Parts: sequence; C-alpha cells; structure tokens
Amino acid sequence: MEIKKEEISAWLMQLQDGICASLEKADGLSIFREENWEREEGGGGRTRVITNGNVLEKGGVNFSAVHGEAPEFLFRESAHSSALTNTDKKRPNFYATGVSIVLHPLNPFVPIIHMNVRYFETDAGSRWLGGGIDLSPHYIFEEDARYFHNELKKVCDKHHPEYYKKFKDWADEYFYLPHRKETRGIGGIFFDRLNEGDGMSFEKNLAFWKDVGLAFAPLYTELIRRNRNKTYEEKNKNWQLLRRGRYVEFNLVYDKGTRFGLETNGRVESILMSLPANAAWEYNKVLEAGSPESNTQSLLLKGINWAS
Repeated sequence: MEIKKEEISAWLMQLQDGICASLEKADGLSIFREENWEREEGGGGRTRVITNGNVLEKGGVNFSAVHGEAPEFLFRESAHSSALTNTDKKRPNFYATGVSIVLHPLNPFVPIIHMNVRYFETDAGSRWLGGGIDLSPHYIFEEDARYFHNELKKVCDKHHPEYYKKFKDWADEYFYLPHRKETRGIGGIFFDRLNEGDGMSFEKNLAFWKDVGLAFAPLYTELIRRNRNKTYEEKNKNWQLLRRGRYVEFNLVYDKGTRFGLETNGRVESILMSLPANAAWEYNKVLEAGSPESNTQSLLLKGINWAS
C-alpha cells in the first residue's frame, strides 16, 4: 500500500515532539514555546522556539506542511525540468512537509547544529525526500568531529555502503561559502531528491530518511554533555559571534531552504528562526598563529576525512 503524504507529516510531527523533549531535558531550564500558523496559499505549520536556556541561547525546531502551485525554481535542477517548466503548461501543484532545526548554544564550545528532513511531491507524479545533518562548531575539537561523522556513517552504512561518502561529499559542497573560501563548519551529510531515479524503492529511501531524523537528538545531546561545562572567556565569546556571522551569511545568501520558504510565501519569522540572537562582523580579522581560533579556521576545508 502506498505511503500517503499525511502519514509522513504525522511521523514528522512525532519527530518534532521527541526532539523538543530531548532538548528541553538536556537544557534543564528553558522550554519551547509554540506558535501555529497558516499559509494563505495552503497549509501551515507549528514553530517551536527556545531561548535563554542553560545551554541553548536561541534555537528552533519547526514543522511545516504546505501546498499550492509549485515555484518554478524547484525544477531547474530536476531530471524532469523541461517538462515541468514548459511555458505552455501550468506548473503542477505541490505538497511539501518537513522538520527543520537550527540551534545556537550559549557556550562557545558547544557547536551550532542544523538538521532538516523534508518530503516533496507534485500532482504530476514526482515525489522525493531530502535532508541531512551538519555541524558548525565555533571551535573544532577533532575528537568531537570524529564522533559526529562516525555516528552519521553508522546511519548511512545501515542502508547503503556508498551513502556516507556520497552524502558527506555533497554536504562539503553544499555548506560552503565561496566568497570566504571556507566551509560553514565540519559538514555532515546532505542529500536531495532521494527517490528520483536512484533505483531504490520509496520504502527503503523512507527508512533511511527516518533514521537520519532519529539520529539527531542522541547525537546533539552527547555533544552538549561533552562541552556544556567548559569555562570560556570574553575572547571565546567574541570568536563565537564572528562564526555566527558566517552562519548568517550562508543562510541568507546560499541556503535553498531559506529561499524555498521565502519564495513560497512561508512565515518569515519561522524561516528566519535559523539566525542567532547576536552575531558580529569584524573588519579584516587577523588570527594569532597557533591559536585555537586559527586552528579552527585551518580546518574549514572540504574533503577532510573525519570518519574512521
């Protein structure tokens, strides 16, 4: 029996519930506040934001399920783009649902993290899955980087021996700031249009996609546990603000999810919840040779093999 879009949305809402509960427990102080919203063209979502916690300075765990006429830009990279963007034809209607997460911690030694799992279909017969998890440490600790990537590799290897390398390389390429010539962080995995001509059944792709979503909470709460009690100074906070600035640059200039939300008339407050409460841009910042900041900067490169 074909899996319906409503079933996928229901599972995503449960995922949102579970992740929020895990993060509230890890934070120990603040709780998520929820806003439900509707989109004029169809659908809506529930935005959950946490602020001023013991661990989390600002973050969001958002669910959405929207529908309407598909924006043309979605199909420019599609194998079916010529058919779907023909000016003589009406663009198909779409249904998109997903959970998107960005968390900005208080302690600069706890990393920023992002996850997105999404499902998309059209009434023209297309359906696909996308998503991934990536980490943007203000300070890169190699032990944590190896842990993070090895855990993602376990998830990938469970489903296909080529997934980790393929999706890790994709993340390196995607989460990259070409104007800075640096990666946003240490990457992770990223995939899009899964189920579009990949030879796998939708059920198998869906199982992998769900496991990516379920990996988030244990991964991040472990990284919180490792780093939340580390002592920091003003110079560490200043560096954190600069790294957050890079995060803002990527999200506002390059991120496809931000663009999708804005071009489909999504709720702006929910779309821009990915931005930190505070960030900084210092002119012509020069790093001290051999400093922890310089070491982190030296590791913002594509192609580093973190997994064993």
